[in-house]
Amino acid sequence: MRAVIFDLGGVVLDSPLHAIARFEREHGIPEGFVNRVVASTGPEGAWGRLERGLLDFTDFVTAFGAECASAGQPLSARDLMERIAGVAQPRPPMLAAIRRIRARGLLAAALTNNWVSEPRGGDHALRDCFDAFFESSALGLQKPDPRIYAHACNALGVRPAEAVFLDDIGRNLKAARALGMTTIRVLEPRAALGELEEVLGFPLLE
Repeated sequence: MRAVIFDLGGVVLDSPLHAIARFEREHGIPEGFVNRVVASTGPEGAWGRLERGLLDFTDFVTAFGAECASAGQPLSARDLMERIAGVAQPRPPMLAAIRRIRARGLLAAALTNNWVSEPRGGDHALRDCFDAFFESSALGLQKPDPRIYAHACNALGVRPAEAVFLDDIGRNLKAARALGMTTIRVLEPRAALGELEEVLGFPLLE
């Protein structure tokens, strides 16, 4: 292996899925409702367009709120996104593993579905942890589109078979695996890093 590519939210950072679930519980919204709206509206829905940089945040708030209302559950999209931003805290074991990977001479990259919003103070520090930083909102592509994985590998100068990809969402991993990448699903950070240790052949956990 020559490169390890990390998703951010739910892998290097705490999971936005947990924040969404808490938001639903606190507001009496049926479990999984938000993700069902995102999935059912697909790439051309408000969420998909936001992550590809085709919709600014203010327009997204209006459009996604309308989609949720149309699906039977009005909610504040702005409050939801603020809740997601509030959990975007780095996971120390992941940051330590990234440092060890780079110290061994392997490339470490971030590949994230994200959106353009107000700058957050930790962004530059997080970028400095990686050799490359691939963002859906900048590329106009989002996972699980195979083209975003191919772009990342090409930019890193590695073949898909030379890269490991970590994500917390199954459909994102399936697309990467179809290109020939080794994939690891992150449900619990230390367990995932244990799997990555086996693939790379050197220790990552303290």
